[in-house]
Amino acid sequence: MGILVGVMSASATPAVVLLCWRDLDHPQGGGSERYVQRVGAELARRGARVTLLTAAFPGCDDEVTVDGVRIVRRGGRLSVYPRALMLLLGARVGLGPLRGASPDIVVDTQNGVPFFASLVTRRVVVLVHHCHREQWPVAGPLLSRVGWWIESRLSPWIHRRRRYVTVSEPSRTELIALGVDEDRVTVVRAGIDPPLSVEAMPSGHRLVVLSRLVPHKQIEHALDAVAALRDDVPGLGLDVVGGGWWDAELRAHARSLGVADRVVFHGHVSEERKHELLAGARVHLMPSRKEGWGIAVIEAAQHGVPTIGYRASAGLTDSIDDGVTGLLVDSRDDLIAATRTLLADPAVTRSLGSAAREAAQGYSWSATADGFDEVFGRVNPLFVSGSGAEVLDPIAPAPRS
Repeated sequence: MGILVGVMSASATPAVVLLCWRDLDHPQGGGSERYVQRVGAELARRGARVTLLTAAFPGCDDEVTVDGVRIVRRGGRLSVYPRALMLLLGARVGLGPLRGASPDIVVDTQNGVPFFASLVTRRVVVLVHHCHREQWPVAGPLLSRVGWWIESRLSPWIHRRRRYVTVSEPSRTELIALGVDEDRVTVVRAGIDPPLSVEAMPSGHRLVVLSRLVPHKQIEHALDAVAALRDDVPGLGLDVVGGGWWDAELRAHARSLGVADRVVFHGHVSEERKHELLAGARVHLMPSRKEGWGIAVIEAAQHGVPTIGYRASAGLTDSIDDGVTGLLVDSRDDLIAATRTLLADPAVTRSLGSAAREAAQGYSWSATADGFDEVFGRVNPLFVSGSGAEVLDPIAPAPRS
């Protein structure tokens, strides 16, 4: 996915085009899609003309408008990449849905691989949530080698003169390790929507996972925790919120552990229902192998629910203040032990949750859009911000309680 921003003279309306391989309505849409789409919505609120070019999916509309963002769907999982480049080229001669609105800044987000928008324009910002070394093996031995070569060698070389945006300090460190100059990488952390006011249903010892259901999220570890603790924790249960192609495998794993009656797979739910489930939980588990940041950590924190996640995931070391707003652990056994500790000691859990809620107040999509404004201004001084607000230091440490 990626963002493409049309820069204009000071008297013109900002033209912003987002390139993304899927949008939030896509069955596999997740946190990275939310980041792109919410930035687009904030830019639209500030007066920009925003278009999102993304892949189609079964039953979708070709064009819709959501939160002021015009969404144009073309191509599929792989064909969306060349289709996007064709649309950018067509914009220069007045063809296609962009109708001549040739962009002057392109933010090309590589979700494993980029769109290579540098092939059609020089003013490119590369958006990377995190590197995918740990995730490529699921593609098979050949594709994983090709994919990692593209991500780790080809893309850094092609974008050797471009600015990068990433979402956390660990992801910034990963990019520098791949050869990206550190002064070309800016951290612009994810924002958060204001929490919906919901009443938490009495839930006892309830755990929650908020995630796409894909292998690298390792939801199996949360199921293993339920299996390990069920005899010691009365009323223990787990709510799995989110959908994905790994759903059947996870349900089978729950049955094999004998905890199917303790786990509810909710699939995709409304925002209100999501917040109800988060508010009713004691602990949020995020056993992902890799995260760029972890928006779900902050969404749970808004309701005073601390998160337990893996230190090795990289991005969670930025979104979780270990021992203050949640816990970072190093193995599946440690995850189970930490879950046992928080369920057994409500005072500690409340303390972590209270600090997490306070820290969550330091994030907003407005601040995230300010960070993009600042980067755009570095790439092209003609970019005109519509916010009128002071731009905060996008590399400053994340707010802590």
